[in-house]
Amino acid sequence: MFVVATAGHVDHGKSTLVRALTGMEPDRFAEERRRGMTIDLGFAWTTLPGGADLAFVDVPGHQRFIANLLSGLGPVPAVLFVVAADEGWSRQSGEHLAALRALDVRHAVLAVTRSDLADPAPARAEALERLDAAGLADVDAVEVSGRTGAGLDDLRAALDRLLRRLPAADPAARVRLWVDRAFTIRGSGTVVTGTLSAGRIRAGDSLELRGGRVTVRSVQSLGRGVDEVAAVARVALNLRGVARDDVARGDVLTTPDAWHRTAVIDARVTAGDLPAELVLHVGTAGVAARLRPLGDDRVRVTLDQALPLQAGDRAVLRDPGRQSVAAGVLVLDADPPALRRRGAAARRAEELAGATGRPDPAVEIARRGAVRRRHLVALGVPLDPAADARAFGDWLVDPDRWQAWLDAAPTALAGWAVANPLEPAMPVAALARELRLPDPTLAGPIATAIGAVRREGRVSAADQRRGLGAAEASVQRLEARLAGAPFAAPDAPELAELRLGTRELAAAERAGRLLRITPELVLLPSAPARAVAALRALPQPFTVSEARQAWATSRRVALPLLAHLDALGLTERVDDRTRRVV
Repeated sequence: MFVVATAGHVDHGKSTLVRALTGMEPDRFAEERRRGMTIDLGFAWTTLPGGADLAFVDVPGHQRFIANLLSGLGPVPAVLFVVAADEGWSRQSGEHLAALRALDVRHAVLAVTRSDLADPAPARAEALERLDAAGLADVDAVEVSGRTGAGLDDLRAALDRLLRRLPAADPAARVRLWVDRAFTIRGSGTVVTGTLSAGRIRAGDSLELRGGRVTVRSVQSLGRGVDEVAAVARVALNLRGVARDDVARGDVLTTPDAWHRTAVIDARVTAGDLPAELVLHVGTAGVAARLRPLGDDRVRVTLDQALPLQAGDRAVLRDPGRQSVAAGVLVLDADPPALRRRGAAARRAEELAGATGRPDPAVEIARRGAVRRRHLVALGVPLDPAADARAFGDWLVDPDRWQAWLDAAPTALAGWAVANPLEPAMPVAALARELRLPDPTLAGPIATAIGAVRREGRVSAADQRRGLGAAEASVQRLEARLAGAPFAAPDAPELAELRLGTRELAAAERAGRLLRITPELVLLPSAPARAVAALRALPQPFTVSEARQAWATSRRVALPLLAHLDALGLTERVDDRTRRVV
């Protein structure tokens, strides 16, 4: 199945054409049929000659009902654009085309209606020229008459060809079903309908609605009961757990906990000098929006209602006073940073200058320092590959932030020991607070990386109540040398010259100042993390020689350091010659 919306000026025969193609009445209300004018969305369907089911969303053409038009166009991938041969292109034709362009709809069939009343060639030529200029390429144009039926078979064939050009939907994707109708059926309860553009819905599924959970009691598609339906499709869902008054057009049903609901987005717009207050239309929703210019074509949009949005979403800004499309919107970031400092808006505009709506995972992770994987997925950030981040369970940590934590951890441990001389070790939660970690569980990997011992939720801290005494100056000299050459471990003569024997080295290690890989090999506590960062830049797997060269050190250091990384689970052997970073 696929779904097509109609578009075109009022009185150009959209509903008549849908009626002729499907044998169904798309105008649902008596007033629409009496006035001969579509006011709200209509729905009809048919089977094409190729065997595919086709559903129509028939939209109103009059300017006064542009909000309803945008609700119909929002979720659909293609359009049947209608222009009358006897009237040609009109202002409302242009308004509908502006909406399609704003929503980045690129697939269409042109129907030149009422071709029995006038020569269709001029209307056809002008419409094709305008559609092509708006980015709707490879448009089939068909001359038809809804009154006589002429050209309907050609139109069905053109719609068949359109189906073959449409990109395939992803049935495994997260569900986001924008509701376009909600009503009650006696004996069944609340029913909602919408266009499913991605994912799959089954009877018995649990979906999220307005922050709560509802259950799909049964599923219908094109008037038939089914066990499940996959995108793209028109669906009707009988819901359990929601009253009719608690759901309406503009609401959205989503896969639970899979979408980020936001009331603030950063976006690119297709027009400048916009009013500060407009209405944003996305899916079937229309929400009051306030705009803050960032720079050039980039704006911050604050919504009166939180919506499940992600980078890459398309929307329309409507001017409610003029009842017209003001601009198209491309969502660049659905979780933007706060703009608190002077000049923050201009800096944010620079950050978004090259944004395309497909975010870079490395940039998103670096901006946050650390972020949960599921949060990035909810924002539409692709995680394959997952940039250069360090992964700890669901957490992804930027390498620079990770290194900053490693560098700060020994000082935090030593300071805690001085402040708490009677405590045997620093609680992991305390280390997390001291380093301002977003999750206490990250303290454990940090302690492991710097060589600190963890027991029962505590990290061994420095025994600073006795201090390093005479060894302090020697430890400082060694720290300074290793800071510039982190893998140039001192040999035994140098340690003797520094007067750092077994007792002094043990005290320095307890204080979190040094790390003994072996009794004879001494490095800084941050050495394992720095070593892995250098190895990660190598082609995988790597040899001992390649690791040694990456670290600018000798085999005396490289071999035991690699064994230490293996023991920490940071590297692993592939075969007798090579290893790889885990």
